[in-house]
Amino acid sequence: MNAPLARSRTMPRAPADANIGVLRERGQREVFCGLTSIVWLHRKIQDAFFLVVGSRTCAHLIQSAAGVMIFAEPRFATAILEERDLAGMADANSELDRVVDDLLARRPDIRTLFLVGSCPSEVIKLDLARAAQRLSVRHQPQLRVLNYSGSGIETTFTQGEDACLAALVRECPVAAPDSPPSLLIAGALPDIVEDQFCRLFSAMGLDRVSFLPGRRSTDLPAIGAQTKVLLAQPFLGETAQMLVDRGAERLSAPFPFGVEGTTAWLESAALAFGVSPAAFSQAVAPAQARGRRAILAQRTWLEGRRVFFFPDSQLEPSLARFLHEELGAVPVEVATPYLNRDLVGPELERLPPGSRLVEGQDVDRQLDRCRAERPDLAVCGLGLANPLEAEGIATKWSIELIFSPIHGFDQAGDLASLFVRPLLRRARLKGLKA
Repeated sequence: MNAPLARSRTMPRAPADANIGVLRERGQREVFCGLTSIVWLHRKIQDAFFLVVGSRTCAHLIQSAAGVMIFAEPRFATAILEERDLAGMADANSELDRVVDDLLARRPDIRTLFLVGSCPSEVIKLDLARAAQRLSVRHQPQLRVLNYSGSGIETTFTQGEDACLAALVRECPVAAPDSPPSLLIAGALPDIVEDQFCRLFSAMGLDRVSFLPGRRSTDLPAIGAQTKVLLAQPFLGETAQMLVDRGAERLSAPFPFGVEGTTAWLESAALAFGVSPAAFSQAVAPAQARGRRAILAQRTWLEGRRVFFFPDSQLEPSLARFLHEELGAVPVEVATPYLNRDLVGPELERLPPGSRLVEGQDVDRQLDRCRAERPDLAVCGLGLANPLEAEGIATKWSIELIFSPIHGFDQAGDLASLFVRPLLRRARLKGLKA
């Protein structure tokens, strides 16, 4: 669902920040809501269930985004708030308890139940945190009930994962003061990517490595002063702060997109754990070589191409860095819903001079800039893609970059190909018309 915000006609144009060169815009937005994150989270956490407390619109969104699950029952559903609930004529908490009881009778294998808030549940002030506590007491020890907000009010869709992982961090045990150093990778990764990173860390001699979220919701890492954290996603600001508040140390690095980004990301862990340069090089060299060969095959299509990023996923600075640094593309505008300089600072340092950075969105003004620039490729949300295509601008759906495995050396070529495909399609269409 697009979640536009009304823009005041008297709102002045946001000026560029003189110190960091960022244009800040606050106007109408075009984004999905945080409920969308359930699509990849429910696939990752195999013993969890996501129960959205929302409207029929919320249910239609999740079903449309996730598709029809033919061979297995999905691990998500919607407890639909009816008119009686919204009008205060029914006890929403009693109705929620009944829905959860019915769910657990059908799915006794669930070990963690997430109550996911939505715009409607927040509007009627339904206290899902208290409901989660009540249901946890009622169903312990077989079931843990947690809650987080997937509302689309003033947020973008990747923040749903951030809120979910923050809920898990609250449940993580405290590491003993004398526990050995450990590495925590925070951010939902496809299993194949997680396995690849595990092999690389093992080759470097790092064996105390855990992932959040894990494949099972009950496998929570202990967190303390000996925990070093690498973020796998640039949109985990709340999760990162909570881990630091628990005593963990966050390692600063570019994110593992492309060969150079993945190398720098892994190297930050190697330096933190005292891995020698020779051992690090030996561990990563074969995968580096595979990634570089895969990227080289795509560079011809992207070198010198001008790319315009609309704000959507918060991956925009990292992807712009990848396209410029490794494929020779020119990012003419890099817009992102929220710019957390603490997290993406290493990415911003690698962008070319003159790149226009934008935080937030005023969709009309940004469309005007895009039309004026006439980029070779626009990376944008679904709601803007078709109109831009009709105007002759090739587009890449930004949400596809979230649903696809794009992290690490072995996915670098696949990541590049996602940007090449729209250019190939447009070239073929031109050929047919000619």
